[in-house]
Amino acid sequence: MAENQSKATQADAPAQAPVLRPGRAADPVPAAAPTDAQPSVPAPALTGTVGVTKPGEGSGAAVAPDAPDARAGEGGDKTDGSTERVVAESRQRKLRLMLRQCDRVLLMDFDLLAMNDWPDNYTLAEARRSRDLWLFSALLAAVVFLGGLTGVVPAWIAGGGFGVFVMILLLGMPAVRRIYTSKPSYLDFLVTRQRMLREARRHAAHLEGADGLIWQCAQMSDFNPALRNSRFSHLLRLSESRILPRQLTRREYVRLYLIYLLEAEKAYSRVQRAFFEGNQKAIDHGWQDVAAEPAPRT
Repeated sequence: MAENQSKATQADAPAQAPVLRPGRAADPVPAAAPTDAQPSVPAPALTGTVGVTKPGEGSGAAVAPDAPDARAGEGGDKTDGSTERVVAESRQRKLRLMLRQCDRVLLMDFDLLAMNDWPDNYTLAEARRSRDLWLFSALLAAVVFLGGLTGVVPAWIAGGGFGVFVMILLLGMPAVRRIYTSKPSYLDFLVTRQRMLREARRHAAHLEGADGLIWQCAQMSDFNPALRNSRFSHLLRLSESRILPRQLTRREYVRLYLIYLLEAEKAYSRVQRAFFEGNQKAIDHGWQDVAAEPAPRT
């Protein structure tokens, strides 16, 4: 009876999990386990005891294939950043050189080069007719006077001709002419033209300097395509040869020079805007050596 009770107790007791002990084999699992027996150790724990790995081995195996890609990505970003920095620095240096070489275009005197008070051809022709009439009257009075000396005309007519001749000569003097008219003479118009041309050439020489201005401004043609116009080619060659101011002998040349300066001024403002935008971009990226102020004007 006691043996049966002990056997029944052993049968009702749950089966124990195998125990690993150092120095001996694992205890054998009972051949037949009751159907209602429940293992004392959960299945996931038993499964985990078989595939135990050292800390860090599993994660390292999973991350190791991606590590070269990450390093390659970081290296590519650094390369792209350094390339972009070099390009930005080169562009800023080019823009800074343009601003330094072409800053004298801002010293242009529009009124001096435009020559708005230039006497036109009609005014000059009218003054020429007045001059010719004056000369004809003086010559006619001189002929009458000389005819009286030779006896061809009566003496009183010759005396009257002499008086008219003297009056005409006096009227030709600038101080006397201003008394009865404020209209400039033909000679005054010629002097005005020569003076305006001389002042325009002097101003052009000041702008061109020793190195030539407009041929250096031709490098800003990317910012204003009008600077590539073929009608400016002759002026550019003269500026490159440092002889442009001496060749401005006509008003048409001065006006063409003024048009080029106006187009160069537009291009200069665009270059300046691009330079400061590049400066702001360099500051945003932290490129302090790229972000620099333009050199002072000379």
